[in-house]
Amino acid sequence: MNKEVRVGVAAVIFRDNCLLLGERIGSHGSETWATPGGHLELGENIEECARREVLEETGLVVKSITKLGFTNDIFEKESKHYVTLFVIASCGDGEPRVTEPDKCKQWKWCKLNELPQPLFLPLINLLKEYPNINDLPID
Repeated sequence: MNKEVRVGVAAVIFRDNCLLLGERIGSHGSETWATPGGHLELGENIEECARREVLEETGLVVKSITKLGFTNDIFEKESKHYVTLFVIASCGDGEPRVTEPDKCKQWKWCKLNELPQPLFLPLINLLKEYPNINDLPID
């Protein structure tokens, strides 16, 4: 296993009781469904990272951010270890676009009781903290 623990930031975005999820490709967690997010860069704060990643990956502009929590994510098959910092992000109008086709196959607004499978490990771990996704502290 890689001895380095990486930090990821994931943005949970809701609209009309649906959660924005993308189908990952080309990296760890390939062919799983995840929220927008990515690596925290040196000198970057969590909010900056979330805004940057959402814009880079979806073209959506984040209006506000609320810190949510974190997960400890060990990808045994890929020999990777992450701590993922989750935020709840509010975006304006507009639809997500696939702006990084080498990383994401598609974006989809998913009903909370009909989440696609399989989910990305950090999202699985977050849902263990909030077994009823409706308990997430969203506006």
